[in-house]
Parts: sequence; C-alpha cells; structure tokens
Amino acid sequence: MRRKITMAAAAGTLALSLAACGGGGAGSTESTEGAGGGAEKSDITIGVAMPTETSERWIADGNAVKDGLEKLGYKVELQYAGDDIPTQTQQIDQMITSGADVLIVASIDGTALTSQLEAAAAANIPVIAYDRLIRDSENVDFYVTFDNFAVGVAQGTALLRGMGIVDEEGAEVADVTGPFNIELFAGSPDDNNAGFFFEGAMSVLDPYITDGTLVVKSGQTDFDTVATLRWSQEAAQKRMEDLLTSTYSDGSTLAGVLSPFDGISRGIITALQGVGQGPTIEAGLPIVTGQDAEVASVKLIADGVQSSTIFKDTRKLAEQSIKVTEAFINGDEPEANDTETYDNGKKVVPSFLLDVDTVFTDDITPLLVDSGYWTADEVASGVSD
Repeated sequence: MRRKITMAAAAGTLALSLAACGGGGAGSTESTEGAGGGAEKSDITIGVAMPTETSERWIADGNAVKDGLEKLGYKVELQYAGDDIPTQTQQIDQMITSGADVLIVASIDGTALTSQLEAAAAANIPVIAYDRLIRDSENVDFYVTFDNFAVGVAQGTALLRGMGIVDEEGAEVADVTGPFNIELFAGSPDDNNAGFFFEGAMSVLDPYITDGTLVVKSGQTDFDTVATLRWSQEAAQKRMEDLLTSTYSDGSTLAGVLSPFDGISRGIITALQGVGQGPTIEAGLPIVTGQDAEVASVKLIADGVQSSTIFKDTRKLAEQSIKVTEAFINGDEPEANDTETYDNGKKVVPSFLLDVDTVFTDDITPLLVDSGYWTADEVASGVSD
C-alpha cells in the first residue's frame, strides 16, 4: 500500500475546540472592564518581549506586533533580549514595574520566567505566550503559535520530497528503495516548540527508518543528542563538521539532512560545502530542509543550494496576538482553536494555531513575493531592505 503523507492527517490528531479552557492565569479577572481598566487606548501600554535581533524572523515579529498595536492607538514597549535569559527577565520585570497592561512574550527559555509571571499575576496583567510556550507556570493566559507538530510533519515530508522518495502530493514514488543516509538536527532544548518540530518530523521519517529506506548512519536519533542550543548556526556547522569527520570520512554518501531552522540550515550547508560537497543540489549537495523563510535561505533555495523551508507567515501571528490582546483589554475571552495540546506542566494553555506552507523553488514567487513578504529584489540579493 502506498503511504500518503499529509499535514492534515497529522494535524487531525489534535482535537480542536473553540472554547478556551479553564485555569487561572494572570488575566483571570472578574472586572468587566478587562485589562485596560476602561482606559483610553492611548493610556494602555502593551509590553512586547522578543528573544533576539540576530534572526530577521524575530525582528519582523517584533515590528509587526508593535506597528499593529500602535495603529490601533496603544502604546507599545518592545524589547529584544539578545538571546540572554537574565536580560529578558529584567526587561519583563521592568515592563511590569512600569505598568504594562498586557504582556506578549516570546521567551528565550520557556522555563525561566516563573517569578516574572507571578508578578504579572499579582498585578493582574494578562500574559500571552508568543510562538514559544512558557512552561511550568499557571500564570500563562493564552498561547498564539503555528501548528508546531504540523511544521515538523512538513519538514519531514519536505526532506523525503527533496530526496525523491515522495512526490508533491506526499505519495511514495515507485521503485525508490534506498537505502539513503540522512542525519538529524533539532532545535534548542529550552524551546518547547523544538520538541514538537522534531516529533512531527520523526512521525514521518520513522517508518522509512524502520523499513531501511533511510539510515541515520551516525546513529544519533534522540532529541537530546541532535538538539542545537539557542538554534545556533555556528553550533550546527560544528556538529555537521564533526559528523562528516566521524561518520562519512569513509566515502559514504550523505543524501539528506533534517534541519529545523534556516540559520541551522546555513551552518549545515557551510560545513558540507567546506568538504567539497556541492556547491548546489544539482552538483551533489545533500538535501537540507529549513524553517522561517529567512531571505538569505530563500535565496539559497532559488539558487538550488537549500532544498526547502517552512513559511510561517509572522504577519498572521502578529495579527492574531493583537486580537488576543484586545480581547483581554476589553474583558472578553480570546478565541481558541486548541484547548488540549499545549500542557505547560501546570495547565493546558488555551491556544490559537495557525497553518504553515512549504516553500520549494517554484513556491517562492506565489507564496513569498506575491504576498509581499519579500520582494523579488530581496530574494535575488538574499538581504532584506
């Protein structure tokens, strides 16, 4: 029987509901005025904590949230933490002290903000986890993100498609038997999303590993071993270099690499090209996946170097976080479409999940350029304006 891989099938395991679940978070207020206390919009401040400016993705997120809220008339305090946990905790402390009415937080370490969330709860400030789940605290009111398991499914499927094992519809290509050597990379272990990405990808790849079509030649298949702290491009490049030395110096062919993020992908590609593989897929470079549609990697896809990326339209994520913010300000219950999946260790956090798209070369123009996410000139240069 031909296996058929679809994001819908994987996502179907998630039971969706439109009613937010229980649990007393920071915004659990009986006031009918909501978090804004009935004030004018110009007197309401939203604190926005983003993890880093080293990724163009997070710069775009921060700007989109800030611009959208300011257009509605709110004051916004936007802070980037440089991937430094103490800096982010201090920034959030300051937002609370300064009288923020709502907090939108994309955490660096989802387990490191317990005391900040306790302070927010004491001040009756709703907390919205933005794309990264904040763990081990009951004081998380809402989670806005993409369907992270489905992201992983898309990445695993993209790897198989890039290697020619499945077609564009996810159905197996006849007479493709392998074995094909692959290696696995995962995201940062302190980011709750990284586990969902990896689990989603492995739900697709495991059957092919089991039947021998795919072989992880290094034997490194568990999340803790393949995780990349802070999503570091440099760490990924070093690990790929080590894998090439330890596992592929015998002349074995590496067919593909599962990468969860474009920055990690670029590190992997640098390592591969450094030992003479490539420089393009057509010239023998292994298939490398990615995520976030960073413009530098979109150019690599256009140039036939990186195989694919997962496009998470952060404009939609920002728009949804703004809708949730306004609901809290107005004393309303934000709309959730998932109330079962995201257990942070203390409660199941009501969530709104957004869909994603896979980008291969032919998808760049319709998905990224025509939608205005990147311009054709930005793609051509690999640099955002």
